[in-house]
Amino acid sequence: MKRRRHTPEQVIRKLREAERMLSEGKTIAELCKELEVSEQTFHRWRNQYGGMKADDVKRLKELERENTRLKAIVADQALECQALKEVARETGEPGPSAGGGRDALRPPARQRALGLPGLRSASLHAAARADARRR
Repeated sequence: MKRRRHTPEQVIRKLREAERMLSEGKTIAELCKELEVSEQTFHRWRNQYGGMKADDVKRLKELERENTRLKAIVADQALECQALKEVARETGEPGPSAGGGRDALRPPARQRALGLPGLRSASLHAAARADARRR
């Protein structure tokens, strides 16, 4: 048989026709020959699309596309997170400390890696410089 791709709507249409033919008493081999599909394809379609309507199939395909897109987004975020952890590990900088002190005012490694400002304001920087001069 010639190999051909069928749209989900065509598959549903052929499955409905097959159900009609089966109710008329035709065998699966006969209906597969008439529908121009192999028995394996017929059974695969029946398992995958059995009982669905064309709208259901469209919604299923839409959800599969959305799922693929969301998986790609999650994979990108995981890679970004892993890269940021590598940067933090290479610089030897510990994560933000819970005890406060100087490290509490430092921006977290992710903020530094992305070039985002830390928690210190300009006035804190000026105060720190003034303290250093007094010592």
